[in-house]
This record gives sequence, structure tokens and C-alpha cells, in this order.
Amino acid sequence: MKSIVVDQGWDGRRLTRFLQKTLPAAGMGQIRKFLRLGRVKVDGKRPGEDFVLTAGQRVELYVEDSFFEAPEREDPFYSKIHPKLSILYEDAQVMLLDKRAGLVCHPDEGEKVHTLLTYAQAYLYQKGEWRPGAGFAPALCNRIDRMTCGIVILAKTPEALRAMDAKIRTREVEKYYLCIVHGRMKHPEGTLAHLLIHRPGEKKVAVARSGEPGAKEAVTYYRAVDERGGLTLCECLLGTGRTHQIRAQFAAIGHPLLGDNQYGSAKRNAPFGMNGQALCAYRLHFAFDDRGGVLEGLGGRTFQVRDVPFVREFFPDVVIPQP
Repeated sequence: MKSIVVDQGWDGRRLTRFLQKTLPAAGMGQIRKFLRLGRVKVDGKRPGEDFVLTAGQRVELYVEDSFFEAPEREDPFYSKIHPKLSILYEDAQVMLLDKRAGLVCHPDEGEKVHTLLTYAQAYLYQKGEWRPGAGFAPALCNRIDRMTCGIVILAKTPEALRAMDAKIRTREVEKYYLCIVHGRMKHPEGTLAHLLIHRPGEKKVAVARSGEPGAKEAVTYYRAVDERGGLTLCECLLGTGRTHQIRAQFAAIGHPLLGDNQYGSAKRNAPFGMNGQALCAYRLHFAFDDRGGVLEGLGGRTFQVRDVPFVREFFPDVVIPQP
């Protein structure tokens, strides 16, 4: 039972209006039922539906606590989105998502709905794990280009975001990529080391001169997995995490990625019919032990995408071993 003293603001107003305000989870039909059953009393007496309140009166409500709480309204944005996700792993702290080529990671001026982050947030909203405006919003810990497919990490909590950011900075998250490049690699394995720079007004990075202000070191370790028809399938391990690193570095040594018209040649790519660069962030290894921490479920484990479409198309006989 809850007892409420009527304040001056309700003086002269109908009891039913007071009950609608006080019991937001009860419809008018339910309120009439409470009155009929005597579960509402004013100064110890059972009032009728037309009862008018006077300041100082005491209203006693013999109803369940749930009627005092407003029902949660559906968010008109997130409730209507169909989250098209491929989830490789999920726990209370993080998710590992297999992003398809063509899907952008973050909302921008051109796309607000069909993005990896929006889908993930809608998925968590519809599960009841997250509500917009209620503090921390789930966030991506890494990102890959629109036409690159592969694994993206999402943090569900601020603690997971901070922890994962720290692990990425200290290179304790090992990122492996598969790509197809034009030509035959002179060396079956090696290290690509360049200085890359993003000059103002340009949409791509470039190999910089030694000592050029703003240039950053980029290191990629690669090995050739297979070669046929003027194309080479390579596996890469990132030594650094620069923008467009793999695309720019292979192009710099004369082996641009298949389908990459930005760093390569549209004429050279045309015969293959590849829409976007043949690049996949296909494997992550979490090279840390976080027992008792928020990333405990990932520590020491390796995760890999189930399928790489361009490998299946151009190197159908190659079997990528699962971890």
C-alpha cells in the first residue's frame, strides 16, 4: 500500500486524473477496476469515479508496485532496424563482428541506418541490453574500410572500451589480413616498411620522404599463400595500424590489390570484375591474459571469419585453416 497526501496543485481536480498521473502503467480501464474493487481510498473512504480532490486529503493505493512505473517506450529508430549481423563471439563486455564488404563501420552524413555500429546498437537495444541516452553507448574499438571485409571489435561497456584500446595500442591484439595482389611476389615472404603520410586535401595516403613532417612508420609482414593467373594471395600481419596501410604499401612496391582502383589501376582491375579491394581482416589473436578482467573471455584466443568471398572466387582450392 502507498499513501500520498494531495498537494495544492491537485486541489479541485478529478481523482481519475490524479490516478492516471500516479499510476502511469495503468490504463483508464484498470483505474476504474481499482475504484470498483475498493483498492483506492481517500481519507479511508471509497470514492467514486467523479470524485474531486481537496488539498491535504490522503489517497491510499492498494495496487502492485509495477503500476507506479511508466512502461518503457520503444525507441522509434532502433526498434525498427533489422540488425544484419554476423556475430563471431559475444559476452557481457564485447562482441566480434564479421563485417561484409560494402558496409560502412560508422554513421556519417550519407548513411545513418545501414552501418555496422547502428546494426550492433539496434541488436543490443532489441535484446534489452542497452538504451539510448542511458550513459555509455556501445562503440567500435577498431574500424576497417567500407569495401574491406572482416572482424571488427565492439565494446558494450566503457571498461571494455578502455581495456581493448590499451591492448590495441600495446600490440597485444594481432591483426591478420588476407589480400590478393596483382603480379607475382619476388620474395615469397618479407616485411614492407614505409613512411606514410596523409597530405591535406588528398583522399589517400602516400609514401613519404624520409624526414617529411607528419609521416608515420608503417610495417606489414607478409607471406605469399598461392599464385595463379597473374594474381597472388597473401597473408599479412600488421606491425603498425596506419590508415590504408596494406593497400598503400603493396601499391608502392608495384603490386596493388586486386579491385583497388584508388591505389591501383581501374584498367588493370576491369577484367576481373572485382568491386572493391580484395582485402579481409580475417583473423584476430588476443595475445594477452586477462583473467579476472573485463576481457577475460578473449585472452589467449584466436578468432577467424568463416568465409572470405574473394578467396573462394579466385583461389577456390585454397583452404584457410581454422584456428
